Formats: sequence, C-alpha cells, structure tokens
Amino acid sequence: MRRENQSSMSQFLLLGLPIPQGQKGLFFTLFLGMYLTTVLGNLLIILLIRLDSHLHTPMYFFLSHLSFTDVCFSSVTVPKMLTNMQTQHLSIPYEGCISQTYFFILFADLDSFLITSMAYDRYVAICHPLQYTTIMSQNVCVMLVAGSWVIASACALLHTLLLARLSFCADHTVPHFFCDLAALLKLSCSDTSLNQLVIFTAGLTAIMLPFLCILVSYGHIGATILRVPSSKGIRKALSTCGSHLSVVTLYYGAIIGLYFLPSSNNSKDNNIIASLMYTVVTPMLNPFIYSLRNKDMKGALRKFLHKKTYYSS
Repeated sequence: MRRENQSSMSQFLLLGLPIPQGQKGLFFTLFLGMYLTTVLGNLLIILLIRLDSHLHTPMYFFLSHLSFTDVCFSSVTVPKMLTNMQTQHLSIPYEGCISQTYFFILFADLDSFLITSMAYDRYVAICHPLQYTTIMSQNVCVMLVAGSWVIASACALLHTLLLARLSFCADHTVPHFFCDLAALLKLSCSDTSLNQLVIFTAGLTAIMLPFLCILVSYGHIGATILRVPSSKGIRKALSTCGSHLSVVTLYYGAIIGLYFLPSSNNSKDNNIIASLMYTVVTPMLNPFIYSLRNKDMKGALRKFLHKKTYYSS
C-alpha cells in the first residue's frame, strides 16, 4: 500500500456513525438535542455553583470543573459529527485531526482525574469528618485541579507528538465519528510499537490508576458506613456519594467495555456505541444526576428560579 507522510497528506475521511441514509435527519435532531442539553445543563451547574455561596465547598468546586470539562469534551467531537451528518462533508484536515486527537485525550484524562478528586473528597468527608476542612483546604483543591490539568496535558501532548511523527498509508478513511487514536494507528504504515507502549503506560496512569483510587476510596467509605449504627448516617452518606457513584459507573463502565474487554467482542459498531456513551451520553446525564439526586443543587436551582421570577415580575 502506498505510503504518505504528514507533509504530503492533507486530510482524513471520517465515516461517522453507521446510520441508514433515510434516518440521518432523525439522528441529527437527536444528537443536536443531546449536545445542547449537555452544554446548557453543565453551564447551568457552573452558574448555580458560582451564584450560591452554600455551594462554595470542595465537592462543588470539583463539580464545576467537571462540568466545564464535560462541555469541552463533547464540543471536541459532537459538532464535527453533526456537520458530517448534515452536509456529508466527511473530510477533516490533517492538522484538524491531530488537534482533535489532542483535545480528546486531554479532556478524557482530565475527566478521569477530576472524578478521582471528587472520590477523594467524599472519602475525607465521610471517613475523616473532623479533619475535613484542614485536609481539603482551598490550596489543596486548587493543587488537585492544577495537577489534573498538567498531567492530562502532558499525556495528550505525548500521544500527539508520537502520532505526528508517523507516516500513513494511502487509505485515509477513519471508521469512526472522530479522530480516534487507535483508529489512526491502524492506518499508519510506520512502526507503532512505541505508540502502543505509551498508550498502555498512559492508560494505566490516566485511567486504571484513578479507577483503583476510586475503588479504594469507596472501599473505605463502605467500611465506615457499616460502622455507623444509625440508619440516618447511612442515608446521609449514600446521598452524598450516590451522584458521584452514578457518574463513575457510566464513565468507567463505557471505557472499560471499550478498551479492556476481549477484542473479539469489540466490533466496529460496538466501539462506536461505547465511544458515544462516554463522549455524548455521560456528559449529558451529569447535570441530571447531580441536580435530581442532590438536595443542595435542587435548592440552589429553586432559589435561582425564584430570583429570576421575582426580577421579571
């Protein structure tokens, strides 16, 4: 197969979602509604946390950053996917594809680190309540978020630089709705063993290690809950952790199903569905999970709507 390097290649072709031609209008409307829900819902969470002083706590500090990350995460892939569905313009410039890969990895890793920070916050709040304000100080929260950005940026940059050095075969067709790193490596005519090694190492650092930290945190939380004699204490602990556990299940469940299950079960369509779960569905559901299951968020929303009604009347 003919080889082309990055200097002679100008674009890739994204095949997009395996949708019959006659149903593309329906799916375009569906995914457009999901994307708008993701953006507006997460921006509403950021606004409520900003306006309500009762939500100026470490948990909601992390939640506001998670909401911002979810908006960016969906915006990396969904607008281009919608454009392709509507215009049938499937090409994406080489530079645009490399940039999309960088930002996709950046915000995927950042999501993982922020979810882990929220699990650590819940662990400290339930297992060490008397030391909570000391351990989860403002400086510690800022350092956790800043560290998440630095590590996620470094991982994304490393993957992107290694990808940019590869030569690609004449077939530039990507069987996905975005420039997925694994799909791009399959199109390369170069030796990708170093890329695969970095994917494995970075996957352990950015996905599996945070996931193990979350499991350990909730293991300690579960042990603490079992030592609480009153059912009121159990209900309170579950109410503070239920929303976060829902997000953890959705996010890591899709990623583990996509990248860590046997490859024989991962057909092209299954890969696309799993990718949709953690790039489109999970960011959209987060506002509902944190608002419908969270008493503080529902109270902040009621106050916000009351103020809006008061000033408009």
